[in-house]
Amino acid sequence: MNMIEAINSALDVMLSRDPNVILMGEDIGYFGGVFRCTAGLQEKHGLTRVFDTPISECGIIGAAVGMGAYGLRPVPEIQFADYIYPGIDQLISEAARLRYRSVGEFISPMTVRSPFGGGIFGGQTHSQSPESLFTHVAGLKTVIPSTPYDAKGLLIASIEDNDPVIFFEPKRIYNGPFDGFYDKPVQPWSKHDGSEVPEGYYRVELGKADIVRAGTEFTVLAYGTMVHVAKAVVEAHGVDAEVIDLRTLVPLDIETIEASVKKTGRCLIVHEATRTSGFGAELAALVQERCFFHLEAPVERVTGFDTPYPHSLEWAYFPGPVRIGDAIAKLLKD
Repeated sequence: MNMIEAINSALDVMLSRDPNVILMGEDIGYFGGVFRCTAGLQEKHGLTRVFDTPISECGIIGAAVGMGAYGLRPVPEIQFADYIYPGIDQLISEAARLRYRSVGEFISPMTVRSPFGGGIFGGQTHSQSPESLFTHVAGLKTVIPSTPYDAKGLLIASIEDNDPVIFFEPKRIYNGPFDGFYDKPVQPWSKHDGSEVPEGYYRVELGKADIVRAGTEFTVLAYGTMVHVAKAVVEAHGVDAEVIDLRTLVPLDIETIEASVKKTGRCLIVHEATRTSGFGAELAALVQERCFFHLEAPVERVTGFDTPYPHSLEWAYFPGPVRIGDAIAKLLKD
């Protein structure tokens, strides 16, 4: 399966297993979604289980909060992460705080799906990575898969979770893994181990990172598309790095990170989002706090720049092989 098919399969499984699961969003019903992640689900499960909404992100999230409090498990889709901002008030002020505010009487078991990230020439309004905004909010969980196998298992676990989850889908790897070498032919998921996805129900637990490549020279922390880019660059440079796919930013598997950095003594963090206050800053602080006496070099970060996402200079902005290679050289210099 590719990632689109895996997400579709996860949603189909949960719609079949749980009558309280509801899919909602702009064009997700009859049309099957912009990326076809919900194709065929309305026809199979009906108009009341899979339905289109008006173009109102605030309304979509607000309605989902009410559904969750009522006992349903809504899965709203925000068509692009760049348009999630009108719904942030509902997510932060209502969904994230409902359990606390009601002393446990109400919960908000909603999973907000949204494609995010660059690499598709979407420009400033279709390429943003706003994940760090949500990791700052107590009560929200943030999940980002990097393979079809993880996408299905993590999505099922997210829908079953009793807390609100932000489920970001890296759109650059919907149809195949991307190694950052944009001038090379695209590789399909069929050649990647992560494309082997069971047909039925399974879970990938939230808060468990995956060591996708074992190594001893330094640790790479990444998520989403950057997992594949980092792994490819490490192998192209012939260095023995350990690459960790975080999978979930909140909850974070800090134990796996700590064990790896204490073993390697060096740490490189890679993400697409802008550098200032990006999630990499939190990761760097955690590594510094927990692994200070094991570090043999300062923690390095390779990120997007503190600018709107450019269209014509996409590959200069995108944390690709050149900038990651420079960071590796600096990290291993001494």
